[in-house]
Amino acid sequence: MADTGGVLADLTRLVALSPPKFADLNAAVREVCAATIGCPPLPAESRGGPVDPMITEFAEQFSADVSAITAAQRAAYTESLGADVATVTLLIYLADFVPRVAAGLRSLGVDWSPQAGDWDHHTDPAALLLGRMVGRIGQLTDLDPVSTEVVRLRVARAHNCRLCKSLRERSALEAGGSEDLYDGIDDYSHSSVLSPAHRAALRYTDALLWTPAQIDGAELLAHYDRDAAVELTFDVLRNSCNKIAVSLGADAARVSEGTEGYRIGPDGLPIYG
Repeated sequence: MADTGGVLADLTRLVALSPPKFADLNAAVREVCAATIGCPPLPAESRGGPVDPMITEFAEQFSADVSAITAAQRAAYTESLGADVATVTLLIYLADFVPRVAAGLRSLGVDWSPQAGDWDHHTDPAALLLGRMVGRIGQLTDLDPVSTEVVRLRVARAHNCRLCKSLRERSALEAGGSEDLYDGIDDYSHSSVLSPAHRAALRYTDALLWTPAQIDGAELLAHYDRDAAVELTFDVLRNSCNKIAVSLGADAARVSEGTEGYRIGPDGLPIYG
């Protein structure tokens, strides 16, 4: 088994993040994101001060359907936060997605819940999430490359991430992935090209993305062992980092037509070209 324990340790550290400048905001978005998806909120350290309702409305839309954030919402949000916009958006992402992962792991019989422990007032959220945990997830190897890519593309289309939709992972193509296979993702329940295992993976992915409070891991576990199913859950977490770019309008593809290839490097991060 790959280092899923390390990913869980990183998740626990992410739950404990509480930058003092954003203590009230962090508590507010943890409540609103969880309420939007019907899951228990992450614990939060709060000083009880007021939070701009424009920010909580942005967080609510981030959780409900990030692709529907309007240009006016985005402009007001970024103007209000200024240089803090990246950090606050990362905090919203954590408030939105860690409860989903907790629900998914419970459905797979994994004993993990988001407990804060000692509050962390110092760690940079971007360094821990994007600089460390994303790479650690990319290094996991229990899930086969084609299933990994099918799930990634489903997340890309669900969030309408232009960059993610334009990418193709080369190891998956070498293992049997193809455009004919990927064309079946949108209507996967009726696809004759995707395998029953792929359809189960996509149903589980959709549950994480749209109905996490009702997720059931039984079908997924009928096709994948628990280690692979846990990795798939973490893959959805990693791929859903695209919500950060989509919410800020920073998800443009690097190619004007066709697709761009990439590979996952030894550090678990993508190598493009």
